[in-house]
Amino acid sequence: MRQLDRFDQERLLAIARRSIERAVGRPPADEAEAKTSMPAALTDPAAAFVTIHESGELRGCIGMMRFDVPLWINVRDSARAAALDDPRFLPVSEPELPHLELEISVLDPPVEIADAAEFVVGRHGIIVRRGGHQALLLPQVAGEMGWTEVQMLDAVCRKANLPHDVWRDPATILSVFESVCFSEATQTG
Repeated sequence: MRQLDRFDQERLLAIARRSIERAVGRPPADEAEAKTSMPAALTDPAAAFVTIHESGELRGCIGMMRFDVPLWINVRDSARAAALDDPRFLPVSEPELPHLELEISVLDPPVEIADAAEFVVGRHGIIVRRGGHQALLLPQVAGEMGWTEVQMLDAVCRKANLPHDVWRDPATILSVFESVCFSEATQTG
């Protein structure tokens, strides 16, 4: 699993926040990430998701499953997309900015599993693929929802617009991954 020190985490959270501010029309304070050198942990390729909460409620979550793009760019692009493009929500507006809390998940590459019994709830995120349908749930979702392995597998299938138990069919492709998750709340606490 990828390791990020506190400085790297803080830097990624700052990149995500600046990206959202620029996306909703607040003038950028600066282009710090473009002007300064990045540590290897942030320039190495890695997928990332950015989750936005407002007053404790989900406000947006989108990720970039690009394992050939530098981590900081995936964080920047995911933050913008989570603020503007999550189809479940209206775009974030400038007055909301002070009330947003950001969370970043940095994903290890997914590994296809032959049997759903290999999925460990709370440790693994899960990806389901069947036909033209695909969906992903991050590892922390199970804990947030209080789900068991079966509930998490059912939920990822529903998210993919598939029958809830299609994960039991051997023709369904399941992949697991681990991630490092941190938020603005964990940085200040």
